[in-house]
Amino acid sequence: MEAPGLRQRPVPPGFTEIMPWQSVPLEESLPTCQRGDTFPVGEVKLLEKQTNPPDYLTEAELITLMEKHGIGTDASIPVHINNICQRNYVVVESGRRLKPTNLGIVLVHGYYKIDAELVLPTIRSAVEKQLNLIAQGKADFRQVLGHTLDIFKRKFHYFVDSIAGMDELMEVSFSPLAATGKPLSRCGKCHRFMKYIQAKPSRLHCSHCDETYTLPQNGTIKLYKELRCPLDDFELVLWSSGSRGKSYPLCPYCYNHPPFRDMKKGMGCNECTHPTCQHSLSMLGIGQCVECESGVLVLDPTSGPKWKVACNKCNVVAHCFENAHRVRVSPETCSSCEAALLDVDFNKAKSPLLGDETQHTGCVFCDPVFQELVELRHAASCHPMHRGGPGRRQGRGRARGRRPAGKPGARRPKDKMSALAAYFV
Repeated sequence: MEAPGLRQRPVPPGFTEIMPWQSVPLEESLPTCQRGDTFPVGEVKLLEKQTNPPDYLTEAELITLMEKHGIGTDASIPVHINNICQRNYVVVESGRRLKPTNLGIVLVHGYYKIDAELVLPTIRSAVEKQLNLIAQGKADFRQVLGHTLDIFKRKFHYFVDSIAGMDELMEVSFSPLAATGKPLSRCGKCHRFMKYIQAKPSRLHCSHCDETYTLPQNGTIKLYKELRCPLDDFELVLWSSGSRGKSYPLCPYCYNHPPFRDMKKGMGCNECTHPTCQHSLSMLGIGQCVECESGVLVLDPTSGPKWKVACNKCNVVAHCFENAHRVRVSPETCSSCEAALLDVDFNKAKSPLLGDETQHTGCVFCDPVFQELVELRHAASCHPMHRGGPGRRQGRGRARGRRPAGKPGARRPKDKMSALAAYFV
C-alpha cells in the first residue's frame, strides 16, 4: 500500500516541540493504525510505463568510477578524459555529460569482441596496484616491468591475428557496405533480419544487436529452409561451392562462437557434435574419410536427387543414389567396417533393386548393391574394404568433429598491423 503525500507521525517530536511551525502538519500525517484495522479503497487503476536507460556519465561520475576501480592517478585521470575527447571517442554535452560517438562505440565493441580485458578495468587496475607496490618498496621494478610488457606483448600479437573482427565492424559502421547488404536470416537474439554482405569477406550483420558474424568464403550463401539452431535460435544458412563441390548448413553464431569444447571457430553443422540436432555430425556422419585420417564422411541432405557424401575436412566428394527419393542415415552400423548404414528409397521407375523393391538399407562400402551406385572415384581404392584385407575401421565418427591444425609456415597478411607486430618482435 502506498500513501503518497502523507508522512508518518514523528515519535518523539524532537526539536519540533519548541518549533511547531516546522513539524509535520496533521493533514499530512498518517492516522494511528492498529493491526486488523480496515480502510475503504478509494481508487484502483493500472498504469503502463516504460523503463528508461541510465543517462550518460558526467565527467565527475567518470572520475568517481575510475577511482573506484583503481584506474589512473590524480594526474593521469584528467589527461585520460581529455584524450578521449580529442580523439573523438566522446563529445561533451550540456551538463558536462560525455556522449560516446559512433567511433567510440565501434572501438569498444571491437576490442571487447577480440579481447574483453582490453575494455574491462581489470588489467589497468592490476598494473596500477603493481606500481603502488613498487612505490612502497614491496615489488621489484624490473620484474613488474618485464611481466607487464610480456602480457601486453601477447595481447598485441593476439589482437593482430584477430584484427579482421575489428575491420568487419569498421566497414559495417563507416562504409556503405551495410546499406548494400540484403536481409537474409533472422538473428537469434533479437529475431530480426540480419543483412548479408557479399563483399569479401562475406558476413552477416545485425544492425539491431550491432553484431557481425563471419561466414565461409569462396562460395554461395543462402537461407536453409528457415530452420533454426536448437542451441541459440539463429536461422541456419547453407554454404555451397557449386553443384560439383561441397555444401553444408551452418549456424552463424556457432560458426563464430563454438558451443562445445571439441569444436573450433569456423566449423559448420557437418562438424558439430551436438548429440540430437538433425543437421549435426552425430546424425549425418557415416564413417571415416577414405583419404584423410581426421575427416568424417557426412551425408549432404540438400543434394537430392543427385545425392552426395562429402568429407568434413578434405575435398573428397562421393556422388551416389542418383534420382533416389530419400536417403537417410540409419542409427545402425555395419558389422564389418562399423560405418553407419544408409536407408535409401529409390525411384520406382529407376530402382536398381530386383523385383518391385524400392527401399534398401546397407553400407556404402560393403553392400554390393550400393558399391555399384557410389562414385568414390580414385578414393574408393583407399578404403580398407577395397584393399583385400579386413582392415578394421575406426568408429563412424559421431563424436569426432575436430578441425585439423593449420598449415605450418602460413604467410600472414601484409598489412600495417602485421608489419608492426614483426617489428615489435
